[in-house]
Amino acid sequence: MNQPSVDNPSQAGHIPVLLDESIAALNVRDGGIFLDGTFGGGGHSRAILAAGGIDTRLVAVDADGDAIARARELQRSLARLDRMVILHTNLRDLASALDRAGIESIDGALLDLGLSSYQLDTPNRGFSFRFDAPLDMRFDQGTSPSAADLLATLPEQDLADVLYTYGEERKSRRIASAIMNAREEGREWTTGSLAELVERTIGRKPGTGIHPATRTFQALRIAVNGELDALPAALEAAVDRLAPGGRLVVISFHSLEDRIVKRFIADEGRSCICPPFQPVCTCDVAPRLRKIGKATRPSERESGTNIRSRSSIMRVAERC
Repeated sequence: MNQPSVDNPSQAGHIPVLLDESIAALNVRDGGIFLDGTFGGGGHSRAILAAGGIDTRLVAVDADGDAIARARELQRSLARLDRMVILHTNLRDLASALDRAGIESIDGALLDLGLSSYQLDTPNRGFSFRFDAPLDMRFDQGTSPSAADLLATLPEQDLADVLYTYGEERKSRRIASAIMNAREEGREWTTGSLAELVERTIGRKPGTGIHPATRTFQALRIAVNGELDALPAALEAAVDRLAPGGRLVVISFHSLEDRIVKRFIADEGRSCICPPFQPVCTCDVAPRLRKIGKATRPSERESGTNIRSRSSIMRVAERC
């Protein structure tokens, strides 16, 4: 198989979302060092390397071992291996991983928080109910527990809370109860058996193409991988290392992520944290970030050609 070209992200088999917009927002320049916090299919990483000169360096990060293997393929295709640093780590541990790699400063950071097409289209990863496969959902398959483990061990109320909090599933209690009944019957959990149970429990809303198990799958995936706990840590680690004028670019795919990103940028842009009733500022807090532009969504053309981009939203901030 031919090595994927640095100059052609589409060869990687994954269509990167908001590609042109995110690369433009990063202000990639020759000689800079840029972080791709979620390598995934590598589309954004290739575009960063292509947009910069021969001295532009990339820090590729991912918790998924398959993604790391793809990153190593890309590195081997480069004329200079030192243009890439590859970190196999969860975003929650980004700060310590950067420390171990000796990376003290970066000129831009991109976090594309969505699943890659590789993860969705590989049945045994268990992310999609389009296939009947083991209910795994782990980014790093060397860790535990899997989604099936959660269904087999979580108390009913805890499971309902996971579905409601991470999936915003209003019928979480009914689904959790049905899962408990199936557990007592010795149900073997697969993507297909869970999707069928959810659909049978809450029905399918007429006139919509969205499968009723979509929110349940989202909730379990977030819980398995600790995504919402990892995101603030990753944002903090990236901004701590951003050089003045460096850009933070974050692409989110659901409201839970986007609210965290929006709040983080707003908080880091504040110049005073004194109580509102205090007449004179005494905190001496200086803003670390400046919001750049408005939130960006995919064009109608991109949404039409890449259905997985439709829920995406990009926010950009610059280090003060």
